[in-house]
Amino acid sequence: MRVGILGPLEVHLAGEPVEVAGARLRALLIRLAVDAGRTVPVNALADALWGETLPADPANAVQTLVSRLRRALPDGAVSFGPGGYRLEIVPEAVDALHFEELARRGRTALAAGHPGEAAELLGRALALWRGDALAEVADVAYAGAAGARWEELRLLAVEDRVEAELAVSAPDRVVPELERLVADQPLRERPRALLIRALHAAGRTADALAAYADFRGRLAGELGVDPSAELRQLHLAVLRDEPAARTSFTPPGTMRTSPERPGMAQTSFTAPGTTWTSPEPSGMATPSGMATPSGMVGTSSEQPGAFVTGSPARRDNLRTALTSFVGRAEELDRIARLLAGSRLVTLVGPGGAGKTRLSLTAAARQHADDPALRVCLVELAPVTDPVTLVQALLGALDLRESGYLDNGQPVLPRDATSRLVDALSAEDVLLVLDNCEHLVEPVATLAEELLTRCPRLRVLATTREPLNILGEALCPVSPLALPEPAASVAGALAYPVVQLLRDRAAAVRPDFAVTDGNVADVVEICRRLDGLPLAVELAAARLRFMSPAHLADRLGDRFRLLTGGSRTAMARHRTLRAVVAWSWDLLLEPERLLIERLSVFPAGATRDSAAGVCADDRVPAADVADLLDALVDKSLLQVTGDGELRYRMLDTIREYGLERLADTDLPRVRAAHTAYFLALAEQAEPHLRGAEQLHWIRLVSAERDNMLAALHAAVDAGDADTAVRLVAALGLYWTVLGANAEAASWLGQALAVPGAAPGPQRAIATAFYLVNTANSDQPGDGTELVKEIGRLASSLDPAWDHPLLALLEPVAALLIDDTAAGLAAIDRKLSHPDPWARSMLRLSRAFISDNDGHGEAMYADLLAAVDGFRQVGERGALSMALTALGEARSNRGDFDGAVAAITESIELTRELSGTDDTEYQQVRLAVVRGHRGETEAAESVLREIAEHGSARHACGARLGLGDLARQRGDLTEATRQYGLALAQLGDAVMASPQFRSLILSSKAHLALAVGDLDEAAACLVEAYAGALTVKDMPVVARVGVGVADVWRARGDRTRAARVLGAVETLRGSPDLANPDVLRLTAWLAADPALADAFAEGRLLDRAGCLDAVDPHHLT
Repeated sequence: MRVGILGPLEVHLAGEPVEVAGARLRALLIRLAVDAGRTVPVNALADALWGETLPADPANAVQTLVSRLRRALPDGAVSFGPGGYRLEIVPEAVDALHFEELARRGRTALAAGHPGEAAELLGRALALWRGDALAEVADVAYAGAAGARWEELRLLAVEDRVEAELAVSAPDRVVPELERLVADQPLRERPRALLIRALHAAGRTADALAAYADFRGRLAGELGVDPSAELRQLHLAVLRDEPAARTSFTPPGTMRTSPERPGMAQTSFTAPGTTWTSPEPSGMATPSGMATPSGMVGTSSEQPGAFVTGSPARRDNLRTALTSFVGRAEELDRIARLLAGSRLVTLVGPGGAGKTRLSLTAAARQHADDPALRVCLVELAPVTDPVTLVQALLGALDLRESGYLDNGQPVLPRDATSRLVDALSAEDVLLVLDNCEHLVEPVATLAEELLTRCPRLRVLATTREPLNILGEALCPVSPLALPEPAASVAGALAYPVVQLLRDRAAAVRPDFAVTDGNVADVVEICRRLDGLPLAVELAAARLRFMSPAHLADRLGDRFRLLTGGSRTAMARHRTLRAVVAWSWDLLLEPERLLIERLSVFPAGATRDSAAGVCADDRVPAADVADLLDALVDKSLLQVTGDGELRYRMLDTIREYGLERLADTDLPRVRAAHTAYFLALAEQAEPHLRGAEQLHWIRLVSAERDNMLAALHAAVDAGDADTAVRLVAALGLYWTVLGANAEAASWLGQALAVPGAAPGPQRAIATAFYLVNTANSDQPGDGTELVKEIGRLASSLDPAWDHPLLALLEPVAALLIDDTAAGLAAIDRKLSHPDPWARSMLRLSRAFISDNDGHGEAMYADLLAAVDGFRQVGERGALSMALTALGEARSNRGDFDGAVAAITESIELTRELSGTDDTEYQQVRLAVVRGHRGETEAAESVLREIAEHGSARHACGARLGLGDLARQRGDLTEATRQYGLALAQLGDAVMASPQFRSLILSSKAHLALAVGDLDEAAACLVEAYAGALTVKDMPVVARVGVGVADVWRARGDRTRAARVLGAVETLRGSPDLANPDVLRLTAWLAADPALADAFAEGRLLDRAGCLDAVDPHHLT
């Protein structure tokens, strides 16, 4: 298959035309053909097809068009690759790309002194043109630049072909074509020079002189400049009627040996009428004069305005590295791949990320892989004037520009650029343009011109901002990856950033090593410096006199600390402050103001929050989005997020911004930041109780550090109103996610701020403080706070019907174990209009009923609560209710229903938190599955949590493992697991007192199994005391089962039966899950004579039941 885009689109298969119908389908094929054989990203295809009017789902729209195109083309013609689509044909099958190759070969032949071959190749290349390049899509953005490039290559090819024909045929044959070229391009010098030569060679000297005079007049009148020195030399040769002006043709760079200087090679450049030579040491000369657009060739250093080469023996000017190169293997491979497919590769990243070193290493590898490749480093940091940019490249290429023409006028950039183009067209060259960020626009313009006019050139650029020209392939250079804070020595040293610190520190302090004693500090240094190689190297130099711990402690003043880089480094690389300041100095004022204000965002900013906090008359809100994108381009911000974009900055950048902001308007910006996130938290709070809970939890989680920064600012400022309102709004978020310790800390700090705060918010915050303190690892005496909740609740305006306020009185009563008051408050509030509040009240009453031994009431309230939470869409409370419902179903013998409920609870928790913090539910699920007979699966889960879970949940897992071992008769394993459970209980945070009672009850049954009745009684006495302390009747009942078993073992069957009756009354419902209960129930059923004693026990009141199960009667 062949595709033509030099004119209207044409497709041929085996010589026959293929119809591609539809303008958009044709446009798609054209865009793929421009990069035939290479993957074109979906976004680039979408831009080419729809421009700024993109469809709602561009990727899907592109896929639809590709499917249609595939039907029109042969199988496999369009393939899908990573991120885009590819036209599977060789580049030569596309006329534009085939033209480029033929034109390149023709120009090479011309330079090599084979004009006949050159004319044939160039004629074939030009014959491929049927009209304007990309004619059908000329109005599309990418086509403008690509079409202009191919048009320039076409003009060069025409000029090359005419020059070739002038060398091998009668000059009058080319005059008509040259006259047309001159008419079309009246200010283009090369066709004019060729016309002058052709006319003179044809005997039309007067016409030749007139052509020169016309050109000189046009230049003076339209541009105010003179013809180049080469063209003036040609004019002089015509005036003198020198033969060389008629016939001389010396291909660019032809080598001649000077008979006068044996052993010396000469680079000969023939201009009309004059031969100029530049002697070079033998074996060192290479072509150094290149054809210029005028058709002339380069001049020697003796000629004004000329350039000459230095010694070309070495094919690169890269500096030899003095230190090891660490890491970046993935980036090096990526650069190699990009250079293989793109002629412009730009390394983009923040200052100090190591772009220069990476580019030099990548370039050296390119040269090692291809020794014929010329690699040239151009250091642009010292270049401050765009006018001298071309001269900097000429100097790096060792093409010394004299800077003046023979009339004393300075060389125009156009002339220097032409010489540069000629130099870069004669061989394969890789230009490394280092540090482009302060000259982005002129570098981009020059790079595009050079790449357009020099087909054998490739460019590797380093910058903090992309060049943004067609064909640019970006390679982001991020800071080095960071180890986790708790990494071991081996784990830390697996990271290149730690290797870098170790290597550079060892260079100044030979005995330095990363050890168990300093690894935490080494990792902290790397993490606090964002993994920036330059910052890490500056820090390593400090380790000559400081320990890692001391250095880590002083990083709060990193800009003062990290100075003293290499004396030979550029000034802006000698200190960390200078690195960042260089980027700052390149910013426009609105960009600088915005990034300084963004430094108050510890969690980064969205476009909305950036505008909400940072906009004012100097940074208009309408400009913020564009300014953010500009800062991303300049590597001062990084973009994260799949949905709403978040703009983040490295801590080093942020600290510098805060330092700058402190000198201007830090208090005002902090106040704006605090106000914005208070409003956002209060906007989020009602959604945390409804169907949109998941979205808003994720939003608050994304903004968590920003909200805490706002809270910190309010507390520090003594702003009680803001602080209390903010924690009241965040209380439910913390509670739902189980962040009890964080919640208790911040709630306590906010409530301690003196000053007035809204009553409802203070009451809500106080309640959340008590709840989260009770569930944290350091619960305290909240009696006074409970009283304050009561006072606040009673003083609130009845019109306040916030759902959380409905929970105040029940929470206050329950926190001081006033069950009666709690139940009364719940009954009063159950008519609340909010369905979430009603469901929470039912769930609270279910827990009270469970603790109080009212199993049936508990079950009814759990069902109602689950139904209510489902209706409002609240996942957190639903998850909690489902776990409780699962345990209730298990106790009722509904193991399948229990598994379903707890499994759903686990899924909801994972969905809410984005983590697998579900150990409690997994333990309960495993226990139920054990009851269901899935012993092996249950033990597998319990063992995993016992060995790798938190101490709190490991206790429950080991209790489950011990029970399963005891029930299968493995008493040794049961003893081990119970012992480990009790040992871990001391390390467990938030472990409830019931846990110890449950473990001791199981130990009592184990003691009975080995016949140790006294040990069993002792365990039960201790377990009973713990259960009574928390007034948990189901746990008291669990102890009572053990007491009944001891009475049975002692032979007092009647008392055992009576205790079992009391146990069922305390529990409030039968227990159809506990194997010990099932075993004793079967024993009871086997002897009908015990029925009366069991019934007697069931009829006892609370006090009688507690006395019946009291294990002290056993002693």
